[in-house]
Amino acid sequence: MQLIDTHAHLYASQFDQDREVMLERAQQHGIEHFFLPNIDLESIDGMLALEKTHPDSCHAMMGLHPCSVNANYKADLKVIEEWLQKRPFCAVGEIGLDYYWSKDFVTEQQAAFRLQSNWAKDLDVPIVIHARDSIDDLIKIVREEKTDNFRGIFHCFGGSLEQAQQIIDLGFLLGIGGVLTFKKAKLDEVLQHIDLQHLVLETDAPYLAPTPYRGKRNESAYVEIIAEKLAEVKQVEVAEIARITSQNALQLFGM
Repeated sequence: MQLIDTHAHLYASQFDQDREVMLERAQQHGIEHFFLPNIDLESIDGMLALEKTHPDSCHAMMGLHPCSVNANYKADLKVIEEWLQKRPFCAVGEIGLDYYWSKDFVTEQQAAFRLQSNWAKDLDVPIVIHARDSIDDLIKIVREEKTDNFRGIFHCFGGSLEQAQQIIDLGFLLGIGGVLTFKKAKLDEVLQHIDLQHLVLETDAPYLAPTPYRGKRNESAYVEIIAEKLAEVKQVEVAEIARITSQNALQLFGM
């Protein structure tokens, strides 16, 4: 049974003491591919080093996270663009809007998202979207920017059924992670009405660990927990969850 973690920051310092053991544990749980979203200029070296060590399983993206967008964002984006021109990446990400931590640079975040989205379209690769307290604005922008090859994942989806349907209608996938296991999130009630062909699995490791590890370090092995919960919600076998979500991920990333 193959599972895929479509969103994991495995280069983060939280894994410095046991990264190889953690990866081996994930593989023992059937996770065969790990997609690595970039955050800022400082995260690039560690991400690329991990990809170089594990080229068959770790796949790097390139992008500027909205929480890394500030008054100097244009200079940072110039470096991101140089990397995208230098070599192939599986996606442009992690990009998007985050209104939770700060609204000081909302205009800049939106401009950075549009610019990076257009790079993805030019390169014909997907985008991976961070949408925290900003999902309606992102749906609006994606709709405005929509082209035939504009595609990707709304990472860490936790929105309403109406929002989910709007995202699906735009040709994007929903990234389902540990939030599915949080009782108060009620994401299970939404996903009861969503076909599996629109879903991929993720962890966002080291963040957002699923129950029963909530509050602790997340890791890619826990994709299995999310798959099991989704199987319960959809009333199908875990193997069916693995098959369809993995197929969705591989098709999106062109693998």
